[in-house]
Amino acid sequence: MVAVRIVLAPTRFAGTLTALEAAEAMARGWALTAPHDDLVLVPLSDGGTGFVDVVARGVAAQAGERSRCEVLAATVSDPLGRPVPAGVLVVESSATRTAYVEASQACGPDLVAPDERDPAHTTSAGLGQLLDLALSTTPTRVVVGLGATTTHDAGAGMLAALGAGADTVLGRGGLRLGDVQVGDLKRLDQVVGRFRGVELVLATSATVTLLGLQGASAVEAEPRGATPEQAQALESAFGHWVDLLRRVRPERTDLLTGTTRRLDREPGAGAGGGIGHALFLLGGHRVDGAQLVADVVGLGGQIARADLVLTGEGTFDWRSLRDSAPAVVADLALAAGIPAVILAGQVRVGRRESMTAGLSGTYAVCDRPQDLPAALANAAGTLEARAARVATTWSPAR
Repeated sequence: MVAVRIVLAPTRFAGTLTALEAAEAMARGWALTAPHDDLVLVPLSDGGTGFVDVVARGVAAQAGERSRCEVLAATVSDPLGRPVPAGVLVVESSATRTAYVEASQACGPDLVAPDERDPAHTTSAGLGQLLDLALSTTPTRVVVGLGATTTHDAGAGMLAALGAGADTVLGRGGLRLGDVQVGDLKRLDQVVGRFRGVELVLATSATVTLLGLQGASAVEAEPRGATPEQAQALESAFGHWVDLLRRVRPERTDLLTGTTRRLDREPGAGAGGGIGHALFLLGGHRVDGAQLVADVVGLGGQIARADLVLTGEGTFDWRSLRDSAPAVVADLALAAGIPAVILAGQVRVGRRESMTAGLSGTYAVCDRPQDLPAALANAAGTLEARAARVATTWSPAR
């Protein structure tokens, strides 16, 4: 009997399982069929919900005595101003101190009931409170994981919480940005100065811009609960906000091209309902969230020592083919010459597309749409059972 080394590297199954819960369910199922295989659990994130937990677990597993990590507990405001628990992960090595912040802890859709969602009036102030705590640790680097949010205020609430202006003006939601005047941002320069000397990183899979037909309001406002009329009004308010910021802090000119760098057109500026734009204003830059997490948890090294890698997510669709945790897994496995397969709640990508992306197999937890309600009711059990069946194909230990 030949035992093989399997790396289990899923991201979260949105609405049902965290990344670690998904990895554990896969491991239980695989062990039922191939108990002699060596299973290595490496949960992943693209910067969204669960980002801090995944990074903390990965750092603890990789660091040894080279660095130490600590979670600073906090209570911050949710999108409706209610107190919610949150935390900042501080990782310190001999050379750097990095603070990891998860936007979804303060702005995530899980914090607001479906009938409470109102992207026109929710605020990102809680994220600003988390960043304030992060800055108090005197970090050399601050990494903000930014996934889905229920806020749509261009990060104005976040800037208010950091001291840029009054919360009664900047923290009233995206629609009210059309009322903001130059005098309401008199302390914005001081806030930007607080990040001087700190590398500010936006870790996200989102590449949406702030304004335009492919901008935040056009693409994301209605899925967050806005009416078509509100989405148009938010676009107008964001346009006023950008013009105002440009007057307060003129955008820099690229020395090579001689053109002005338009922050609102930067990929990722529209992430989190425009939070990305506010982070760019503070001097931040965007990286792919899934790739950053893969680097932090040492996924490449784990895959290089494996015989097979198994990834997973709730829905595997065309968006998953790039800028996602499964896409990063597939790329690393392809580079190492190791097969990679995916287990997903639903698969909406054809075999040709998935193979082109570097995946040797795709397996849906739900084979038929009518099976979805039962699968959601017992997400861990259903994923476990599917992993057990997949192991019959991929493990020679049988």
